[in-house]
Amino acid sequence: MSNEKINPNNSDIMKARKILMMSIVLALCSCGNGDTDYDASGIFETTEVIVSARGSGEIELLQVDEGTEVMPGAYLGHIDTTQLTLKRQQLMATLSATDSRKLDESRQLAALRQQLTNLQAERARFEGLVKANAATQKQLDDICYNIEVVQKQIAASQEQVGSNNSSLTGQSAGILAQVAQIDDQIADCVISSPIRGTVLSKYAEQGEYVAPGRALLKVGNVEEMKLRAYITASQLTTVKLGQTVRVFADLGDDGRREYEGTVTWLSDEAEFTPKTIQTRDERSNLVYAIKVQVRNDGTIKRGMYGDVKF
Repeated sequence: MSNEKINPNNSDIMKARKILMMSIVLALCSCGNGDTDYDASGIFETTEVIVSARGSGEIELLQVDEGTEVMPGAYLGHIDTTQLTLKRQQLMATLSATDSRKLDESRQLAALRQQLTNLQAERARFEGLVKANAATQKQLDDICYNIEVVQKQIAASQEQVGSNNSSLTGQSAGILAQVAQIDDQIADCVISSPIRGTVLSKYAEQGEYVAPGRALLKVGNVEEMKLRAYITASQLTTVKLGQTVRVFADLGDDGRREYEGTVTWLSDEAEFTPKTIQTRDERSNLVYAIKVQVRNDGTIKRGMYGDVKF
């Protein structure tokens, strides 16, 4: 017969452990069943625009920093335009010289027209003299001939003046086109954002030389945020573009805030579930990305987590 004594409390301890283990298993099963208060989760993104240099030269001024709020078309800085300005001045001087070579038709033909007027008056006088037999017909014919000569001289001079002025007008138009090109290049040297948003990144500093296409700033539209969430194939059949959904932004210690969102994009290709994202059905390996647009009240930040309830 064994001398080992049996502790009457051992059976109670074993029962307590079994109950605890069963509770843990039930809790895990409950979590695994997807009994959550959301249908999808994801991360808030912004519509980002890269502001690139459109001109070439040294950045004379760039008065923004990361975090600066900018308005569309507002002046943010400019690239040096000295050479372009000098080129424009040269073209304007050439244009002025070209215009000065244009002929004034009235001044060029004034003498001939006065001569024509005099001859026409003389013809009228001689017509009266011929009728009174005080002058010969030949004298009248000579005056008529001279009138025809002067009229031809006026027509030739008009054609010459018109041709000269037309050529100069064409030259002026070409110069004005070059001036317009210079003006466009000068306008391209002004740095501005095409959208309203916040400067997320700054890639260049004042004093740097840049060429067209060089990235200067990254601007994000923080007024309209987009939650990129992931759903399963079974959920995809029930979600539609333009559908209004409930969006919850995770504010950390401050809890969650609810917003109204609109589904603006549905992916047509499945992908593996990102490690940082949870789905309602954790057993699903392949998910579809969606984007939900939310009007931001200033609370939602880029990279913040959010949930969707359909």
